[in-house]
Amino acid sequence: MNIHTVILAAGEGSRMLSNKAKSLQPLGGQSMLRRIYANVADITHSTSFVVGFEKDSVLDEIKQFEGKIYSCEQKQAIGTADAVKSALSTISDESIVVVLYGDVPLIKKETIKGLISTSDEGLTILSTIMENPYGYGRVKKDNEGHALAIIEEKDATDDDKKIKEVFTGILCCKKPLLEEAIDEVNNDNAAGEYYLTDIVSIIASKGYKINTCIVSNDEVKGANTKTELSELEGIYRKMKSEELLDMGITLSDKDRIDVRGQITAGKDCHIDINVILDGDVILGNNVFIGPNTILKNVEIGDNSTIEAFSHIVSSKVGNNCSIGPYARLREGSYIDDDAKVGNFVETKKTKLGKGSKANHFAYLGDAEVGSETNIGAGTITCNYDGKKKHKTKVGDNSFVGTNSSLVAPITIGSNSYVAAGSVITKDVPDNALGVSRSKQENKENWSKKKS
Repeated sequence: MNIHTVILAAGEGSRMLSNKAKSLQPLGGQSMLRRIYANVADITHSTSFVVGFEKDSVLDEIKQFEGKIYSCEQKQAIGTADAVKSALSTISDESIVVVLYGDVPLIKKETIKGLISTSDEGLTILSTIMENPYGYGRVKKDNEGHALAIIEEKDATDDDKKIKEVFTGILCCKKPLLEEAIDEVNNDNAAGEYYLTDIVSIIASKGYKINTCIVSNDEVKGANTKTELSELEGIYRKMKSEELLDMGITLSDKDRIDVRGQITAGKDCHIDINVILDGDVILGNNVFIGPNTILKNVEIGDNSTIEAFSHIVSSKVGNNCSIGPYARLREGSYIDDDAKVGNFVETKKTKLGKGSKANHFAYLGDAEVGSETNIGAGTITCNYDGKKKHKTKVGDNSFVGTNSSLVAPITIGSNSYVAAGSVITKDVPDNALGVSRSKQENKENWSKKKS
Protein backbone atom coordinates (compact mmCIF):
# COMPACT_ATOMS: atom_id res chain seq x y z
CA MET A 1 0.00 0.00 0.00
CA ASN A 2 1.54 3.30 -1.12
CA ILE A 3 0.61 6.11 1.27
CA HIS A 4 0.99 9.70 0.14
CA THR A 5 0.25 12.51 2.59
CA VAL A 6 -0.81 15.99 1.57
CA ILE A 7 -0.31 18.65 4.24
CA LEU A 8 -2.03 21.98 3.59
CA ALA A 9 0.28 24.77 4.80
CA ALA A 10 -0.67 27.73 2.64
CA GLY A 11 -2.67 29.64 5.24
CA GLU A 12 -1.82 33.17 6.27
CA GLY A 13 -3.43 33.07 9.70
CA SER A 14 -4.03 36.83 9.78
CA ARG A 15 -5.73 36.54 13.17
CA MET A 16 -2.43 35.33 14.63
CA LEU A 17 -1.18 38.92 14.19
CA SER A 18 2.17 37.50 13.12
CA ASN A 19 4.54 37.81 10.18
CA LYS A 20 4.94 34.02 10.19
CA ALA A 21 2.79 31.62 8.22
CA LYS A 22 0.16 29.99 10.41
CA SER A 23 1.72 26.51 10.18
CA LEU A 24 5.04 27.88 11.47
CA GLN A 25 3.58 29.07 14.75
CA PRO A 26 5.28 27.24 17.66
CA LEU A 27 3.79 24.37 19.63
CA GLY A 28 5.83 22.58 22.29
CA GLY A 29 9.02 24.24 21.11
CA GLN A 30 8.56 23.31 17.44
CA SER A 31 6.44 24.58 14.58
CA MET A 32 2.97 23.12 14.15
CA LEU A 33 4.07 21.97 10.70
CA ARG A 34 7.00 20.02 12.14
CA ARG A 35 4.71 18.46 14.75
CA ILE A 36 2.20 17.20 12.21
CA TYR A 37 4.87 15.85 9.88
CA ALA A 38 6.58 13.99 12.74
CA ASN A 39 3.36 12.01 13.23
CA VAL A 40 3.26 10.76 9.64
CA ALA A 41 6.93 10.62 8.66
CA ASP A 42 7.34 6.90 9.32
CA ILE A 43 3.94 5.77 8.01
CA THR A 44 3.87 7.68 4.71
CA HIS A 45 5.92 6.89 1.63
CA SER A 46 5.91 10.46 0.37
CA THR A 47 4.53 13.84 1.39
CA SER A 48 3.40 16.92 -0.51
CA PHE A 49 3.30 20.28 1.27
CA VAL A 50 0.99 22.88 -0.22
CA VAL A 51 2.45 26.33 0.39
CA GLY A 52 1.24 29.85 -0.20
CA PHE A 53 1.64 32.69 2.30
CA GLU A 54 5.29 33.23 3.35
CA LYS A 55 6.14 30.27 1.14
CA ASP A 56 9.91 30.78 1.36
CA SER A 57 9.87 30.47 5.17
CA VAL A 58 7.67 27.40 4.98
CA LEU A 59 9.94 25.85 2.35
CA ASP A 60 12.97 26.53 4.57
CA GLU A 61 11.26 24.58 7.34
CA ILE A 62 10.33 21.72 5.01
CA LYS A 63 13.93 21.42 3.76
CA GLN A 64 14.92 20.26 7.22
CA PHE A 65 12.55 17.28 7.13
CA GLU A 66 13.71 13.82 6.14
CA GLY A 67 11.83 11.69 3.63
CA LYS A 68 10.49 11.86 0.09
CA ILE A 69 9.04 15.35 0.00
CA TYR A 70 7.37 17.54 -2.62
CA SER A 71 6.30 21.16 -2.41
CA CYS A 72 3.39 22.63 -4.34
CA GLU A 73 2.19 26.21 -4.48
CA GLN A 74 -1.42 27.28 -4.28
CA LYS A 75 -1.32 30.48 -6.30
CA GLN A 76 -4.53 31.87 -4.86
CA ALA A 77 -6.30 31.07 -1.60
CA ILE A 78 -9.52 29.85 -3.23
CA GLY A 79 -10.36 26.86 -1.08
CA THR A 80 -9.15 23.56 0.32
CA ALA A 81 -10.18 21.52 -2.71
CA ASP A 82 -8.07 23.77 -4.90
CA ALA A 83 -5.16 23.38 -2.45
CA VAL A 84 -5.32 19.59 -2.68
CA LYS A 85 -5.72 19.81 -6.46
CA SER A 86 -2.41 21.66 -6.68
CA ALA A 87 -0.67 18.61 -5.19
CA LEU A 88 -2.30 15.89 -7.33
CA SER A 89 0.45 15.91 -9.96
CA THR A 90 2.98 14.81 -7.33
CA ILE A 91 0.93 11.74 -6.36
CA SER A 92 1.14 8.41 -8.15
CA ASP A 93 -2.16 6.90 -9.32
CA GLU A 94 -1.85 3.80 -7.10
CA SER A 95 -1.52 5.89 -3.94
CA ILE A 96 -3.87 6.22 -1.02
CA VAL A 97 -3.91 9.91 -0.12
CA VAL A 98 -4.12 11.26 3.43
CA VAL A 99 -5.05 14.95 3.69
CA LEU A 100 -3.89 16.79 6.81
CA TYR A 101 -3.62 20.43 7.88
CA GLY A 102 -0.55 22.31 9.03
CA ASP A 103 -2.52 24.07 11.76
CA VAL A 104 -4.07 20.87 13.19
CA PRO A 105 -0.96 19.40 14.81
CA LEU A 106 -2.22 17.12 17.59
CA ILE A 107 -3.66 14.26 15.56
CA LYS A 108 -2.09 11.01 16.75
CA LYS A 109 -0.16 8.54 14.65
CA GLU A 110 -2.54 5.75 15.70
CA THR A 111 -5.50 7.79 14.45
CA ILE A 112 -3.91 8.27 11.04
CA LYS A 113 -3.17 4.55 10.83
CA GLY A 114 -6.81 3.80 11.68
CA LEU A 115 -7.97 6.21 9.00
CA ILE A 116 -5.81 4.48 6.40
CA SER A 117 -6.90 0.98 7.43
CA THR A 118 -10.59 1.76 6.78
CA SER A 119 -10.17 3.41 3.38
CA ASP A 120 -10.36 0.23 1.27
CA GLU A 121 -13.69 1.21 -0.30
CA GLY A 122 -12.37 4.55 -1.48
CA LEU A 123 -12.90 7.32 1.07
CA THR A 124 -12.79 7.56 4.86
CA ILE A 125 -13.31 10.85 6.69
CA LEU A 126 -12.28 11.83 10.21
CA SER A 127 -15.00 13.26 12.40
CA THR A 128 -15.54 14.28 15.99
CA ILE A 129 -18.50 14.73 18.34
CA MET A 130 -19.26 18.25 19.55
CA GLU A 131 -21.85 19.16 22.15
CA ASN A 132 -22.30 22.50 20.40
CA PRO A 133 -21.62 21.94 16.68
CA TYR A 134 -22.87 25.37 15.62
CA GLY A 135 -20.95 26.64 12.61
CA TYR A 136 -19.42 23.27 11.74
CA GLY A 137 -20.26 20.92 8.88
CA ARG A 138 -22.43 18.05 10.19
CA VAL A 139 -21.88 14.52 8.93
CA LYS A 140 -25.14 13.24 7.47
CA LYS A 141 -25.25 9.42 7.37
CA ASP A 142 -27.39 6.65 5.96
CA ASN A 143 -28.99 3.92 8.06
CA GLU A 144 -25.81 1.83 7.87
CA GLY A 145 -23.68 4.62 9.30
CA HIS A 146 -21.96 5.63 6.07
CA ALA A 147 -21.49 9.33 5.33
CA LEU A 148 -23.70 10.82 2.64
CA ALA A 149 -22.82 14.52 2.79
CA ILE A 150 -21.44 17.32 4.91
CA ILE A 151 -24.22 19.75 5.81
CA GLU A 152 -23.08 23.30 6.43
CA GLU A 153 -24.79 25.45 9.07
CA LYS A 154 -26.57 27.69 6.56
CA ASP A 155 -28.02 24.66 4.77
CA ALA A 156 -28.94 22.63 7.85
CA THR A 157 -32.56 21.75 8.58
CA ASP A 158 -33.83 21.51 12.13
CA ASP A 159 -33.17 17.77 12.06
CA ASP A 160 -29.68 18.31 10.63
CA LYS A 161 -28.89 20.70 13.46
CA LYS A 162 -29.46 17.88 15.95
CA ILE A 163 -26.46 16.04 14.50
CA LYS A 164 -23.44 16.39 16.79
CA GLU A 165 -20.91 14.60 14.58
CA VAL A 166 -18.89 17.08 12.52
CA PHE A 167 -16.31 16.70 9.75
CA THR A 168 -12.73 17.71 10.62
CA GLY A 169 -11.56 18.12 7.02
CA ILE A 170 -9.08 15.27 7.45
CA LEU A 171 -9.63 12.34 5.10
CA CYS A 172 -8.09 9.37 3.35
CA CYS A 173 -8.97 8.48 -0.24
CA LYS A 174 -7.68 6.55 -3.23
CA LYS A 175 -5.97 8.97 -5.59
CA PRO A 176 -8.04 8.32 -8.74
CA LEU A 177 -11.31 8.74 -6.86
CA LEU A 178 -10.05 11.86 -5.07
CA GLU A 179 -8.95 13.43 -8.35
CA GLU A 180 -12.25 12.61 -10.04
CA ALA A 181 -14.26 14.11 -7.20
CA ILE A 182 -12.18 17.29 -6.93
CA ASP A 183 -12.68 17.92 -10.65
CA GLU A 184 -16.43 18.05 -9.96
CA VAL A 185 -16.21 20.51 -7.06
CA ASN A 186 -17.50 23.97 -7.97
CA ASN A 187 -17.31 27.34 -6.25
CA ASP A 188 -21.03 28.06 -6.30
CA ASN A 189 -21.08 29.48 -2.77
CA ALA A 190 -20.99 32.83 -1.02
CA ALA A 191 -17.20 32.80 -0.69
CA GLY A 192 -16.58 31.68 -4.24
CA GLU A 193 -14.22 28.97 -2.99
CA TYR A 194 -13.69 25.30 -3.80
CA TYR A 195 -14.40 23.30 -0.64
CA LEU A 196 -12.93 19.86 -0.02
CA THR A 197 -16.00 18.97 2.04
CA ASP A 198 -18.04 18.82 -1.17
CA ILE A 199 -16.31 15.63 -2.30
CA VAL A 200 -18.20 13.63 0.35
CA SER A 201 -21.58 14.08 -1.36
CA ILE A 202 -19.95 13.75 -4.81
CA ILE A 203 -18.35 10.41 -3.95
CA ALA A 204 -21.47 9.16 -2.12
CA SER A 205 -23.54 9.93 -5.20
CA LYS A 206 -21.31 7.57 -7.21
CA GLY A 207 -22.39 4.70 -4.96
CA TYR A 208 -19.33 4.47 -2.74
CA LYS A 209 -19.67 3.66 0.96
CA ILE A 210 -17.91 6.37 2.94
CA ASN A 211 -16.60 5.32 6.35
CA THR A 212 -16.07 7.67 9.28
CA CYS A 213 -13.51 7.52 12.06
CA ILE A 214 -14.53 9.39 15.19
CA VAL A 215 -11.83 10.89 17.44
CA SER A 216 -11.74 13.24 20.44
CA ASN A 217 -12.00 17.00 19.96
CA ASP A 218 -8.49 17.50 21.33
CA GLU A 219 -6.83 15.65 18.46
CA VAL A 220 -8.44 17.76 15.75
CA LYS A 221 -8.40 21.23 17.22
CA GLY A 222 -6.82 23.87 15.05
CA ALA A 223 -5.45 27.29 15.87
CA ASN A 224 -6.44 30.54 14.15
CA THR A 225 -5.53 32.92 17.00
CA LYS A 226 -2.88 33.12 19.69
CA THR A 227 -5.56 32.28 22.24
CA GLU A 228 -6.39 29.07 20.38
CA LEU A 229 -2.67 28.36 20.01
CA SER A 230 -2.30 28.68 23.78
CA GLU A 231 -5.18 26.25 24.21
CA LEU A 232 -3.40 23.78 21.92
CA GLU A 233 -0.28 24.15 24.03
CA GLY A 234 -2.25 23.18 27.11
CA ILE A 235 -3.76 20.15 25.36
CA TYR A 236 -0.35 19.08 24.08
CA ARG A 237 1.16 19.42 27.56
CA LYS A 238 -1.61 17.27 28.99
CA MET A 239 -1.17 14.60 26.30
CA LYS A 240 2.57 14.34 26.91
CA SER A 241 2.15 14.31 30.69
CA GLU A 242 -0.28 11.43 30.41
CA GLU A 243 2.25 9.55 28.27
CA LEU A 244 4.85 9.94 31.02
CA LEU A 245 2.41 8.74 33.66
CA ASP A 246 1.55 5.74 31.49
CA MET A 247 5.28 4.98 31.34
CA GLY A 248 5.35 4.77 35.15
CA ILE A 249 7.07 8.10 35.78
CA THR A 250 5.99 9.99 38.91
CA LEU A 251 5.18 13.65 38.25
CA SER A 252 4.97 16.13 41.11
CA ASP A 253 2.45 18.10 39.05
CA LYS A 254 1.35 16.86 35.64
CA ASP A 255 0.28 20.38 34.68
CA ARG A 256 3.74 21.83 35.26
CA ILE A 257 5.99 19.92 32.91
CA ASP A 258 6.80 20.51 29.26
CA VAL A 259 7.69 17.57 27.03
CA ARG A 260 9.09 18.66 23.70
CA GLY A 261 10.80 15.48 22.57
CA GLN A 262 10.88 11.68 22.87
CA ILE A 263 11.26 10.28 26.38
CA THR A 264 12.43 6.81 27.41
CA ALA A 265 12.51 5.89 31.08
CA GLY A 266 13.16 2.98 33.42
CA LYS A 267 11.26 2.32 36.62
CA ASP A 268 10.72 4.58 39.64
CA CYS A 269 11.70 7.87 38.01
CA HIS A 270 10.43 11.09 39.58
CA ILE A 271 10.18 14.45 37.85
CA ASP A 272 9.53 17.61 39.86
CA ILE A 273 7.76 20.78 38.70
CA ASN A 274 8.63 23.13 35.83
CA VAL A 275 10.93 20.68 34.07
CA ILE A 276 11.48 20.92 30.27
CA LEU A 277 12.34 17.71 28.41
CA ASP A 278 13.48 18.35 24.85
CA GLY A 279 14.89 16.17 22.08
CA ASP A 280 15.77 12.57 22.95
CA VAL A 281 15.85 12.08 26.70
CA ILE A 282 16.72 8.69 28.20
CA LEU A 283 16.28 8.11 31.92
CA GLY A 284 17.50 5.00 33.70
CA ASN A 285 15.94 3.48 36.81
CA ASN A 286 15.28 5.53 39.94
CA VAL A 287 16.27 8.87 38.41
CA PHE A 288 15.18 12.07 40.14
CA ILE A 289 14.88 15.32 38.16
CA GLY A 290 14.64 18.40 40.37
CA PRO A 291 12.46 21.45 39.74
CA ASN A 292 13.12 24.05 37.04
CA THR A 293 15.54 21.79 35.18
CA ILE A 294 16.09 21.65 31.40
CA LEU A 295 17.19 18.42 29.71
CA LYS A 296 17.80 18.30 25.96
CA ASN A 297 19.23 15.25 24.17
CA VAL A 298 20.43 13.73 27.43
CA GLU A 299 20.99 10.28 28.88
CA ILE A 300 20.83 9.88 32.66
CA GLY A 301 21.98 6.64 34.31
CA ASP A 302 20.43 4.62 37.13
CA ASN A 303 20.06 6.15 40.60
CA SER A 304 21.27 9.59 39.51
CA THR A 305 19.89 12.88 40.77
CA ILE A 306 19.63 16.11 38.83
CA GLU A 307 19.10 18.88 41.33
CA ALA A 308 17.08 22.08 40.83
CA PHE A 309 17.79 24.66 38.13
CA SER A 310 20.28 22.50 36.23
CA HIS A 311 20.63 22.79 32.45
CA ILE A 312 21.95 19.76 30.57
CA VAL A 313 22.30 19.59 26.77
CA SER A 314 23.73 16.84 24.52
CA SER A 315 25.42 15.12 27.44
CA LYS A 316 25.53 11.80 29.23
CA VAL A 317 25.39 11.23 32.98
CA GLY A 318 26.32 7.84 34.40
CA ASN A 319 24.94 5.83 37.31
CA ASN A 320 24.78 7.10 40.90
CA CYS A 321 25.72 10.65 39.96
CA SER A 322 24.70 13.92 41.57
CA ILE A 323 24.33 16.98 39.34
CA GLY A 324 23.55 20.49 40.55
CA PRO A 325 21.80 22.47 41.77
CA TYR A 326 22.46 25.20 39.20
CA ALA A 327 24.83 23.02 37.15
CA ARG A 328 25.26 23.48 33.42
CA LEU A 329 26.45 20.56 31.31
CA ARG A 330 26.96 21.66 27.72
CA GLU A 331 27.34 19.59 24.58
CA GLY A 332 29.78 16.70 24.70
CA SER A 333 29.90 16.36 28.48
CA TYR A 334 30.21 12.88 29.95
CA ILE A 335 29.91 12.40 33.70
CA ASP A 336 31.01 8.92 34.68
CA ASP A 337 29.50 6.75 37.41
CA ASP A 338 29.53 8.00 41.03
CA ALA A 339 30.76 11.45 40.00
CA LYS A 340 29.44 14.76 41.26
CA VAL A 341 28.98 18.12 39.58
CA GLY A 342 27.90 20.75 42.07
CA ASN A 343 26.39 24.21 42.09
CA PHE A 344 27.41 26.71 39.42
CA VAL A 345 29.75 24.28 37.67
CA GLU A 346 29.86 24.39 33.87
CA THR A 347 31.27 21.68 31.61
CA LYS A 348 31.70 21.50 27.84
CA LYS A 349 33.22 18.63 25.83
CA THR A 350 34.50 17.25 29.08
CA LYS A 351 34.73 13.83 30.69
CA LEU A 352 34.61 13.74 34.47
CA GLY A 353 35.87 10.34 35.56
CA LYS A 354 34.35 7.80 37.89
CA GLY A 355 33.97 9.05 41.45
CA SER A 356 35.44 12.48 40.62
CA LYS A 357 34.03 15.75 41.93
CA ALA A 358 33.69 19.34 40.83
CA ASN A 359 31.56 20.68 43.63
CA HIS A 360 31.55 24.46 43.31
CA PHE A 361 31.95 27.34 40.84
CA ALA A 362 34.19 25.68 38.24
CA TYR A 363 34.49 25.71 34.47
CA LEU A 364 35.75 22.55 32.74
CA GLY A 365 35.97 22.93 28.97
CA ASP A 366 37.67 20.52 26.55
CA ALA A 367 38.91 18.54 29.52
CA GLU A 368 39.49 14.92 30.47
CA VAL A 369 39.49 14.26 34.20
CA GLY A 370 40.40 10.85 35.59
CA SER A 371 38.75 8.90 38.38
CA GLU A 372 38.57 9.89 42.08
CA THR A 373 39.92 13.37 41.32
CA ASN A 374 38.76 16.54 43.06
CA ILE A 375 38.39 19.84 41.21
CA GLY A 376 38.40 22.72 43.70
CA ALA A 377 36.04 25.66 43.77
CA GLY A 378 36.82 28.42 41.29
CA THR A 379 38.97 26.21 39.05
CA ILE A 380 38.89 26.90 35.33
CA THR A 381 40.44 25.25 32.31
CA CYS A 382 41.76 27.99 30.05
CA ASN A 383 40.97 26.11 26.86
CA TYR A 384 40.87 28.95 24.32
CA ASP A 385 43.92 30.95 23.25
CA GLY A 386 41.98 33.39 21.08
CA LYS A 387 42.26 31.25 17.94
CA LYS A 388 42.06 27.58 18.89
CA LYS A 389 40.67 25.33 21.61
CA HIS A 390 43.12 23.15 23.55
CA LYS A 391 42.69 20.17 25.84
CA THR A 392 43.34 19.78 29.55
CA LYS A 393 44.05 16.35 31.03
CA VAL A 394 43.99 15.54 34.73
CA GLY A 395 44.90 12.05 35.92
CA ASP A 396 43.43 9.74 38.55
CA ASN A 397 43.36 10.44 42.31
CA SER A 398 44.54 14.02 41.87
CA PHE A 399 43.59 17.24 43.62
CA VAL A 400 43.26 20.66 42.02
CA GLY A 401 43.11 23.40 44.62
CA THR A 402 40.72 26.29 44.83
CA ASN A 403 40.92 29.15 42.32
CA SER A 404 43.40 27.42 40.05
CA SER A 405 43.73 28.20 36.34
CA LEU A 406 44.90 25.34 34.12
CA VAL A 407 46.21 26.88 30.89
CA ALA A 408 45.72 24.38 28.04
CA PRO A 409 47.21 22.45 26.43
CA ILE A 410 48.31 20.91 29.68
CA THR A 411 48.46 17.61 31.55
CA ILE A 412 48.20 17.12 35.30
CA GLY A 413 49.41 13.65 36.23
CA SER A 414 47.86 11.01 38.50
CA ASN A 415 48.23 11.28 42.30
CA SER A 416 49.24 14.89 41.77
CA TYR A 417 48.31 18.17 43.44
CA VAL A 418 47.85 21.71 42.26
CA ALA A 419 48.17 24.27 45.00
CA ALA A 420 45.27 26.68 45.54
CA GLY A 421 45.45 29.91 43.58
CA SER A 422 47.95 28.58 41.03
CA VAL A 423 48.15 29.46 37.35
CA ILE A 424 49.52 26.26 35.83
CA THR A 425 51.16 26.65 32.41
CA LYS A 426 53.44 23.58 32.45
CA ASP A 427 52.65 19.92 32.82
CA VAL A 428 52.61 18.52 36.35
CA PRO A 429 54.02 14.96 36.46
CA ASP A 430 52.60 12.06 38.46
CA ASN A 431 52.91 12.31 42.24
CA ALA A 432 54.01 15.97 42.05
CA LEU A 433 52.78 19.24 43.50
CA GLY A 434 52.34 22.12 41.04
CA VAL A 435 52.60 25.59 42.51
CA SER A 436 52.57 28.80 40.52
CA ARG A 437 51.76 31.93 42.48
CA SER A 438 53.44 35.00 43.88
CA LYS A 439 55.24 34.58 47.17
CA GLN A 440 53.40 36.16 50.11
CA GLU A 441 55.19 38.98 51.87
CA ASN A 442 53.93 40.46 55.15
CA LYS A 443 54.71 44.12 55.91
CA GLU A 444 55.07 44.37 59.69
CA ASN A 445 53.33 47.35 61.32
CA TRP A 446 52.13 48.52 57.90
CA SER A 447 48.72 49.65 59.14
CA LYS A 448 50.26 51.77 61.90
CA LYS A 449 52.48 53.57 59.40
CA LYS A 450 49.48 54.18 57.15
CA SER A 451 47.58 55.94 59.90
